[in-house]
This record gives sequence, structure tokens and C-alpha cells, in this order.
Amino acid sequence: MFQAAALVLSYPDEELISRLDVIEDALAGTSAADRFAPVLEHLRGLLAEVQAFHVQEFDLSRRHALHLTYWTDGDTRRRGEVLAGIKGVYRESGLVVDTRGELPDHLPIVLEFAVADPKRGAELLDQFRASLELIRLGLAADHLPHAGVLEAVCALLPGESPRTRAEVQARFGEARPVEFVGLDSLGMPGDPGFRRDDREGVRA
Repeated sequence: MFQAAALVLSYPDEELISRLDVIEDALAGTSAADRFAPVLEHLRGLLAEVQAFHVQEFDLSRRHALHLTYWTDGDTRRRGEVLAGIKGVYRESGLVVDTRGELPDHLPIVLEFAVADPKRGAELLDQFRASLELIRLGLAADHLPHAGVLEAVCALLPGESPRTRAEVQARFGEARPVEFVGLDSLGMPGDPGFRRDDREGVRA
């Protein structure tokens, strides 16, 4: 399921569109099938429109930022240290992790890593559980078709998902030394996204 989530959360290109039937077949009969149905239907639209939608919702706006450290560290100095820690996890795995020009905390990359190294990947996802829940809540609030994908991802992690941002902070805030700097950004449409020239690859 993590592999399917990684694919449908990535920038939609022709290769992804050609694999939609395979993804749907792989999910058939699983508890995640219904949750993925809206995004699969969405991705079967006109490619140019689907790509423009992705750029608008995930690149140009931080309301649904898929960079996990954004939600816990924002644009702070500490964020660089946390990103370096993620790179360290990739190196320890012994795998070559292709970030495709993204920061190492980009959710599709972390999900793919969780497929290749289930133990370390699950630990990373659990480390950033607050980020995942905040993304999930934002997608659901804005009725984006990708919301079910985050629901399916969070459903595979320990414990029930919080119902509100306040519950996210109450559950995870005291357990972590960082302030949830991304909380307010859920209500700030149109924030500029991350500059692509700031992103780097990681060789594990």
C-alpha cells in the first residue's frame, strides 16, 4: 500500500498515468481500495489539468505540503539538522535512495523507502506521525481526492488518528521538543512553496 501511496502522491506524469490500472488492481480487495478510488478517478482526467492541479495544491501552496519536516520545523535552522538525520537513516540502510531532486523528507520518497526497508521506514513514518496527520486533516478539510491516501497511510500506523489539529498537538506536541510551526499554515492559502533549486538528492 505504501508503494501505491507514493505513486499517486507524486507529480503525475505519463508513466504514472499508464500504471493506474496496475495500482487499482493491486489495491483491489484491500481495505485501502475505497480510500484510493477518488484519487485514481482524479488522475484519469486530462493530464494537463491533473498536472496543473498537483502544482497548485502541492507545490505552490503549503496548505498540503508533502515535506514532512515543514510541519514540525517550518523554515527554521533546526529543519536542516532534521533533514540531515533523515539522510543518515537512508545511508544506514545501505540502499541508494533516489530523491529525484526533492528534499529527503518528501512523503512519496519516505513511503518508497518504507517499502524497501520496512523497519527503518516505519520508524521514520512514526517519527513524523504528526506531520502525516496534519497533511491528512488539510486534505480532508479542502476535499482533495488525495485525502483517502493519507487516511490509508495513517491507518497502518499505531493508534487511532486524531480528529482535529488540537488533538494532534495534544497527542504529539509534548513528546517532541519542537513547536508545531506548521499548524497555522493550514489556514494560509497561497503561501509560496519550496524552491526547486533548494532540493538535493541523497545517495545512501
